[in-house]
Amino acid sequence: MSRNPSLEHTGDGRYVVIDGRRWRASDPDLPPDIAGRLRRHLMAARRAVGAVLRAQDEKAERGARRRVQTAKVALGERGAPWWDQTSAERRARWMEGLATLDGESGPGQGR
Repeated sequence: MSRNPSLEHTGDGRYVVIDGRRWRASDPDLPPDIAGRLRRHLMAARRAVGAVLRAQDEKAERGARRRVQTAKVALGERGAPWWDQTSAERRARWMEGLATLDGESGPGQGR
């Protein structure tokens, strides 16, 4: 996967800079189809967080936030830094996250 040219990256490519703040970049080795599926899950989970906040459903909020976390870890944006992982560990990280997100049911699953 190539880096997003519209985002400013640090020289080492590990972070994007938005409004002067550094955020961990997604793992650049993610295959485009996997990255797309994970981003769809992430956006669906974020929409679910908003919906359950409006509905004031604390139990559903925990589930939606957990899905956000799972997607962010699978993308390499949270958890163990992708640059410290072997290729096999990186692949296992995104495949495990995708399997978890694909297997969940309920609002915001992103299928």
